[in-house]
Amino acid sequence: MQRIIYKIAILSAVIALFSCGNKEVNTKQADHENEASIDERIFVSKAQFEHSKMTLGTLEEKSFPITVTTTGMIDVPPENRAVVNATMGGYIKTTSLLIGDKVRKGQPLVTIENTDFVAIQQEYMEIHEQLTYLKSEFERQKTMRAENITSQKSFLQAESAYKTALARYNGLRKQLQLLNISPTSVETGTISSVVTIYSPIAGSITKMNVTRGTYVSPATAILEIINNDHIHLELSVFEKDVMKLKKGQVINFKIPESSTEIYKAEVHLLGTAIEENRTIKVHGHIENESEANFLTGMFVEAEIVTESEDAKALPETAIIAFEDSNVVLKLVESTPDGYYFEQVAINVGSSYDGYTALTSLENLLATDTVLSNGAFNLVADE
Repeated sequence: MQRIIYKIAILSAVIALFSCGNKEVNTKQADHENEASIDERIFVSKAQFEHSKMTLGTLEEKSFPITVTTTGMIDVPPENRAVVNATMGGYIKTTSLLIGDKVRKGQPLVTIENTDFVAIQQEYMEIHEQLTYLKSEFERQKTMRAENITSQKSFLQAESAYKTALARYNGLRKQLQLLNISPTSVETGTISSVVTIYSPIAGSITKMNVTRGTYVSPATAILEIINNDHIHLELSVFEKDVMKLKKGQVINFKIPESSTEIYKAEVHLLGTAIEENRTIKVHGHIENESEANFLTGMFVEAEIVTESEDAKALPETAIIAFEDSNVVLKLVESTPDGYYFEQVAINVGSSYDGYTALTSLENLLATDTVLSNGAFNLVADE
């Protein structure tokens, strides 16, 4: 009996030891499998790669501009801007124009009425009639003086009267022409209390400061006309950057309030004096200005390219801003089923023309391949 109990005890011990051994083996095997299953790489199947139109790329050598940042506005040359005033004061009789209306050079703009216009025309008619008699008397006295028939005093009186009247006649005639009144019409007896103001340039009405019945003086700006056929950039550059500028440099600018598109211009003129705010004016000519719908007075942000430097770069689409750092996805393995990528932190510099310069190649070799398009969605999903 004791022998049977002894055999049972030994058998139980063997079974217990065997079970423990199996558990240890299973545990080690499970741990190994778990370690093997942990893979921080990002896998992209061939189908996903093609469907998302992803692309691969490598570091490229690119030229990046060194720029001076400035601001300014769209403007026109002085000859393309006109402020319309009245030569003499009066009341606005007619005005049919509105802001935005286009006008041609010589087109009637407004009419002004004033009784003083009548007085000038009357005086002109009177002096015109007197001039014929005074001229005839002067010629007669001149002939008589040559023959010693009349005195020197009489001749000089006739000469003075004629030349005084002639000077007044020419002055009144000029006043009528400035008022856009035809002296010839006045000489025929046509007198008007209304004068017309004509457009000095072609362009668009940008300001209208009067209405019917408004009294205007010669100092009153009635309206403003701007011709946008030729526009330019008027930039303000700080004194510290002045020595970097020269004629012919490229300007990249945009209209931040209306578009993100980058436009091109060229430095045409540089100011020769520092203004009170310690800046100088830079005049830039716009490329293809007729194709852009710019308006005078638009605010612009601009960069003037002073020089350039070469650097290793990647497309902007390959770089992802992630958790206060910038990363790219580097290709580590390519299989028949797809691609394996890993995140690599990088240091970036300036961006230009769709590329971003890398300031350090510590984690990325020049021969490495990266995901140049489609990386953002993969990192965002992590």
